[in-house]
This record gives sequence, C-alpha cells and structure tokens, in this order.
Amino acid sequence: MDVGCLLHYLLLAYWIILFVRVLSSWFRPPMSGPVRGLLTFVYDVTDPVLRPFRNLIPPLRMGGMAMDFSPILVFIVIGVLMNVVHC
Repeated sequence: MDVGCLLHYLLLAYWIILFVRVLSSWFRPPMSGPVRGLLTFVYDVTDPVLRPFRNLIPPLRMGGMAMDFSPILVFIVIGVLMNVVHC
C-alpha cells in the first residue's frame, strides 16, 4: 500500500468519525456506558478541526437554535483531498 492509499483511507476514517458526530448532534443518543466513551473520542478528534472553520463561518442563529456549517466545509475539504490522493 502506498502513501496515497493510506492517506485516502485515513481521510475516509475521519469522514466517518465526523459523520458520527453530525448524527449524534441530531439524535442525542444516551450518554452512558460505551456510547459516552465513543462520543467523547469523536468530539475530541473532531473539535480541533471544526474550530477553525467555525471561526470563519460562525453558527447561524435561527430563533432558539443555531445551524453550524463547519462540518459541511470539512466534508468538502475531505472530499477534495480524497480525490487528490485517491488510490
């Protein structure tokens, strides 16, 4: 396996982790047992990447809720990078 393929699979794994974070924000799973540990890991891994994008485009306030566009931007960046380093 060359470096390009390895990077492609690492980006895919990160895409999946980010997708889990987005889903967890929509459905609010129970925060106990192994789910808590998994979501703690997911948030710890994705927060450092999402934070700079939130600084570029802050969440859009809509009444009592806010729409965060930073995951969409990160998905786009990951998609572009995966196309560049595809195997």
